[in-house]
Amino acid sequence: MKRAKQTSESIELGIILALSGGFMDAYSYLARGHVFANAQTGNMLLFGVNLASGQFQNALHYLCPVLAFGFGIFLAEFIHFQKIQKVHWRQLILIVEIIILFSVAFISFEQNLLANSLTSFACGMQVQAFRKIHGKGYATTMCIGNLRTGTHELCNFLCTKKVQHLQSGLLYYLIILAFILGAILGNFCIQNFSLKAIWISVALLIVAFVLMFIDREKDEAFQ
Repeated sequence: MKRAKQTSESIELGIILALSGGFMDAYSYLARGHVFANAQTGNMLLFGVNLASGQFQNALHYLCPVLAFGFGIFLAEFIHFQKIQKVHWRQLILIVEIIILFSVAFISFEQNLLANSLTSFACGMQVQAFRKIHGKGYATTMCIGNLRTGTHELCNFLCTKKVQHLQSGLLYYLIILAFILGAILGNFCIQNFSLKAIWISVALLIVAFVLMFIDREKDEAFQ
């Protein structure tokens, strides 16, 4: 498989972001009251269930992350349209994510609603900013779309024997595996570092930021 034309679509960056995505979901679910940072379908389901049973305060804990996730998507696209020159807009998204998640570690358990909303906001920005890998649509903060597309590609390979479908399918499953490994890492770190465990996700995003910066400098040097 050829190297991606843009760093934002590279396999390396996709793996790092998927690790961070899995970590954030594990963090919000295991450490912050069983709310999903990424899986907004699950939050919507639990919002509806709690609303129907009259548990309005619990319902709010699931609704706010959904709204924050949507606002994160909106803000990421708004930043994209600003045509910022000094830094790539996706790098700016990573900077905002890093600041937000670093701050989440200082929010107490009594304020899980705020912590989960901020984490979901960061996830929304990430899922909007990084949507392609090798030119194909994918997600770094959830798996259902990757699972559907990866399975679709593997079926196409079995039917057509075209190796590009096999490569594409395995790529999607690699991203899913990275997400799962991020969740496993999250579970381990939460047990050892409690609220500060989210800083591991921050470290991953810093690596992603540096990776984009280094590669962009190389690209500009050869233009």
